Amino acid sequence: MLQELYRQFITDLLNTRWQEFVAVIAGILSVWYSRTENILVYPTGLINTIIYIWLSFRMSLFGEASVNLYYTALNIYGWIAWTRKDRQQHYILHVTWSSRRELLHQSAFFLCCYAIVFVSLTYLKKGFAPMAIPWADAFSSATAYTAMWLMTRKKVESWHWWIATNLSSVPLYFVKHYVFTSVYYIVLLIIAIGGLMEWRKRAKAVEQHAAA
Repeated sequence: MLQELYRQFITDLLNTRWQEFVAVIAGILSVWYSRTENILVYPTGLINTIIYIWLSFRMSLFGEASVNLYYTALNIYGWIAWTRKDRQQHYILHVTWSSRRELLHQSAFFLCCYAIVFVSLTYLKKGFAPMAIPWADAFSSATAYTAMWLMTRKKVESWHWWIATNLSSVPLYFVKHYVFTSVYYIVLLIIAIGGLMEWRKRAKAVEQHAAA
């Protein structure tokens, strides 16, 4: 079993296109920059998502393509939102925790996204997306949609959703022979755990500053 997995890993790695390597590097940089609230999260993120849109359509991975189309739009929106300033030239957005009401909205958003992607891929799998795994693709996509939305709002909980996305994406991409991307999600998982710890500290600092 382990030998078969190793052979698949080596074979798929040797067949990896240079575009995927570029996308992976850009994606790692993007997540690293988001951890430190660096605005470069968005231009590097755009490089990553645009390449993955092309790769996903090429392999008829419409679930992944939809995620990256969404990422592209939210990268543009987030770039604008993160750079907005008030009249005193202070940044408007800060890292904060979600309220109970916001948590309910996030859960509802996730469930709606899951249902839409699952039904769509179940239909498309028959004739257009043979490599789709509807229940797994829907979970990975819906958690990613939720995480990206929350990241543009600088919510700590975005990292919880990113961690779920990364955990589900590692085996998902491996079985679809995007082995380098599978390893990429392992790296993103490690960075996401660090990002969660960092944003918790930043949210606490914002609360303390507001209370002072």
